Amino acid sequence: MLARVANAVYWMSRYLERAGNLARFVEVNWHLTLDLPGAGAGEWRPLVIASGDHTLFEERYGAYDAATVTTFLCFERGYANSIASCLWAARENARAIREVIPYEMWEQINIYYHLVHDAAKNPLAVVDNPSEFCQEIKVRDFILEGISRDAMIHDEAWHFSRLGRQLERCDKTSRILDVNCHLLLPGLSGAPQSFDSIHWSALLRATSALNAYRRLRGRISPARVAEFLLFDHDFPRSIIYGLGSAQRALHDITGTRVGHFSRGSERLLGQLCSDLSYLTIEDVFEQGLHQFTDRLQTRMNTIDTQLGREFFGYHDPTPLQQVDQ
Repeated sequence: MLARVANAVYWMSRYLERAGNLARFVEVNWHLTLDLPGAGAGEWRPLVIASGDHTLFEERYGAYDAATVTTFLCFERGYANSIASCLWAARENARAIREVIPYEMWEQINIYYHLVHDAAKNPLAVVDNPSEFCQEIKVRDFILEGISRDAMIHDEAWHFSRLGRQLERCDKTSRILDVNCHLLLPGLSGAPQSFDSIHWSALLRATSALNAYRRLRGRISPARVAEFLLFDHDFPRSIIYGLGSAQRALHDITGTRVGHFSRGSERLLGQLCSDLSYLTIEDVFEQGLHQFTDRLQTRMNTIDTQLGREFFGYHDPTPLQQVDQ
């Protein structure tokens, strides 16, 4: 497979996954502010912090509130990680590989792009009630993932698509877990706070995990929620599940057996999966959840950079049009 094709498939999937995750975060946060009377900037600031782009936000908007944060994350074209920017980038990558992806996928990406483009013409309508807009984004994301799984040939292109989507999902899950737990767990934020099931339920909804969590774990508690999102082997949006899926996709691309490696990216990803497989949630809290997720994100970024060098022909570790890698 040509490096440019592999690169386009990989980043198309990452951008689509990124847009879907942003929609989840915005919708859940909006519902959270309705459930918590008097909620203000303190409820919206974590979304921008989780993106890692709070400096840019403060330069452009200053104050954190529902209108500024929703506009920034959904429609700001000057922000490369907004939903609008992600859909533009995904569509451009898809355009470059139309011969590789199913026609239905290209059609749905176009519909998806124009949905967001049209909504951006009147962002205040979304700000007032983002739920309908975010629900539509999530549905489009599920449709595209289903098309990818059921209509694409399961060849190298599909494996690169799966690899990109899973790494992006793990990155965003780790970020939202880090920021929310930093604010909610006693001792981590510098000021003790009582456990609030509304916040933790919102965190699970943000990762589409609430129903699955209740079926498997029952009562909501901080340790159980963190353990579920990090280490549950049966939930498709947990980090250990996503990294395991990414590892299998990478080995399908290289033809190397799992447990062995022929490339640096296989070694790095295999080491990360192995390390996580033998950790407990007590180990994580002992070293500090923020420190743990920060190192986890750094290791995933290193894997992404190595993939770029080995498969996509990158020489510079920061390729064009890729943000927060």
